[in-house]
Amino acid sequence: MYISRLTTLAFAVGSLLIGSASAQTQLRSADTHPDGYPTVEAVKYLGELIKERTAGRYGVEVYHSAQLGEEKDTIEQTQAGVIDFNRVSMGPFNGIVPLTRVPSLPYIFRSTDHMRHTMDGPIGEEILKAFEAHNLVGLAFYDSGARSFYNTKKPITSLDDLKGMKFRVIQSDVFVDMVNALGANATPMAYGEVYSALETGVIDGAENNWPSFESAKHFEVAKYYTIDQHQIVPEVLVMSKSSWDKLTPEDQAIFRQAAKDSVVKMRELWDAREKKSREIVEAAGVKINEIDKQPLIDAMKPVHEKYLSTPELKDMAARIQATE
Repeated sequence: MYISRLTTLAFAVGSLLIGSASAQTQLRSADTHPDGYPTVEAVKYLGELIKERTAGRYGVEVYHSAQLGEEKDTIEQTQAGVIDFNRVSMGPFNGIVPLTRVPSLPYIFRSTDHMRHTMDGPIGEEILKAFEAHNLVGLAFYDSGARSFYNTKKPITSLDDLKGMKFRVIQSDVFVDMVNALGANATPMAYGEVYSALETGVIDGAENNWPSFESAKHFEVAKYYTIDQHQIVPEVLVMSKSSWDKLTPEDQAIFRQAAKDSVVKMRELWDAREKKSREIVEAAGVKINEIDKQPLIDAMKPVHEKYLSTPELKDMAARIQATE
């Protein structure tokens, strides 16, 4: 009798432990940005939604500040199933998922609203689906703002001012060709290396949005910011295909909807952060100027021709530009 009770008790405790372990399944998510950044907070919110909607069976732990590596490395880890979720800039995917080249092109979007409306619709869904052939599941698009040039040397008031200057770009052929087409010299470099490269004069400048310029402290060493808004490139939230395939169809539906819902949160945070970041860098004495964009737009014609190299890509670009 006593042994039987012990056996029953051990079975019950074991069942509880198994249930507890199941309830505490944590999925890992990577982000290069620091804690508090809108994309980081949006994925945390995604984790809260998943935890709530799966009754605690799943949660998401966000490794911010490039704790799991720079974007190129984390993409490979996500494809291999080492990382479950990944929030990545569109640029590093240009050599992996060809359709991502189109929304990465300079001046393909007229405004942030145009980008959001396009990526929320059929074109965005088409691009997300294209990730599946590369061991990834595309879930949603986040904002990365409008990218503009900043530098340590001088205000950029015309196309001629860019000539000969050395600018850091992300590791993407589209970005390299864009900068080179403007007469400047593109230097691909990991995001975490940019501050010291600016400070030591290895590069003259870089290009990014307001929150990144501010949060990475680049404004401390680069005192000139030119609002040319050459790219409004979406960022993408992906999941490892191997992690995805372990989910039931019901949980997959929950994850997809949670990702879509996190976009709303991200945009609220982004819009507020963008305003705050600009105020911070202005208060720090950064000299900000506008520029006539048309000469820059005209200089992008060979870049568009190079990357819209197939009927499929040309068609997508035409559909993006026709989207209201």
